[in-house]
Amino acid sequence: MSSLNCQVVIVGAGPYGLSAAAFLRATRQDVRVFGQPMSFWQNQMPKGMCLRSNWNASHIADPRGELTLDAYCRENQIQIGKPIPLDQFVGYGRWFQQKAVPDLDTRSIRTVEPGNGGFKIKLEDGETFSTKRVVVAAGIQPFASRPPQFDRIPRTLVSHSNEHEDLSTFAGKSVAVIGGGQSASESAALLKESGAEVEVICRRKDLHWVGLHPRLHRLGLLSKMLYSPRDVGPAGISRLVAAPHMFRLLPRSVQDRMAYRAIRPAVAGWLKNRISEVPITLGRRVVSAEICGNRVHLKLDDGTERFVDHVLLATGYQVDVKRYGFLAPTLLEQIRTVNGFPVLGRGLESSVAGLHFLGKPGAWSFGPIVGFVSGTTFASPELARAISRSNGNGR
Repeated sequence: MSSLNCQVVIVGAGPYGLSAAAFLRATRQDVRVFGQPMSFWQNQMPKGMCLRSNWNASHIADPRGELTLDAYCRENQIQIGKPIPLDQFVGYGRWFQQKAVPDLDTRSIRTVEPGNGGFKIKLEDGETFSTKRVVVAAGIQPFASRPPQFDRIPRTLVSHSNEHEDLSTFAGKSVAVIGGGQSASESAALLKESGAEVEVICRRKDLHWVGLHPRLHRLGLLSKMLYSPRDVGPAGISRLVAAPHMFRLLPRSVQDRMAYRAIRPAVAGWLKNRISEVPITLGRRVVSAEICGNRVHLKLDDGTERFVDHVLLATGYQVDVKRYGFLAPTLLEQIRTVNGFPVLGRGLESSVAGLHFLGKPGAWSFGPIVGFVSGTTFASPELARAISRSNGNGR
């Protein structure tokens, strides 16, 4: 069954999809948004987690600057802790959705393929329609990175951190957490607090901590010069990555070095006490993993071994747009990419006219800020301006 055409389809109803819809509708674009609101944050992050970003960097952008965390708290007469608890951020995101996109269509999109000068959309229930533009804001869940040495181990014994909504199910079990960033450390804290026996194994020789020196952000004008309120990156770099159009003018090698420095695996200072009694093995990597009965046998590169009930991979994400299962092969082959990232221009538009990518997939082209909620303050108005300008030119 076919329905009427529309101008813009947004795939995804997380912070980027919802923010983009708000900005596009402010320019009177005909927009349809598809997806479950805040689904990744609610279903692929364990309860009890908190946001690493500070308060001012956790607002979802809207055209009038009215749908902030502060407005959510005032309207609902609640207080949100700092750091911001995950469940309260999900509540804020759902409130934002009700305000900005009350007509959200929670059906999933099965396929997006080229058609009739635009795109043909097929929904999970078989409905099809055409649209002039598609904005992919589908998040990072398909990009979960799983080291190859764990490929032969079933997910009942080895899982990625984004596969769990509740880590208390591991109470009484031994768990090896692989990774050295926020996800690994906070998962370890939650596991230990739930009654699991935990060890963190990290290939780096030390943990990088952030937020241990809050006084650096209280130096008045000097702090404002060094740090952007977008809260991505250390002093100086923070300001550069907060200006994506300037950042992308830098030589590629400089961009890559700065991007890594801005988002290298790090742990928030407020976690330090919570993991103080968790064994952390640094400078070691797992060279092999084998099933041993109903447990996992790990061998490390120093010759030591571990036998655990479960391995939790907090090994991050590697963008590869081919993993978006809804993008048809005929469309994927037209998208210019570098290491899995789509190459984007103004309006975060790909090499396929009318196809835009928001969130982490935009990081190769516009820098690391677009992988964070605070990046909605750049991406959404950038997208809306480009589409509005294009429509005004009769494209």
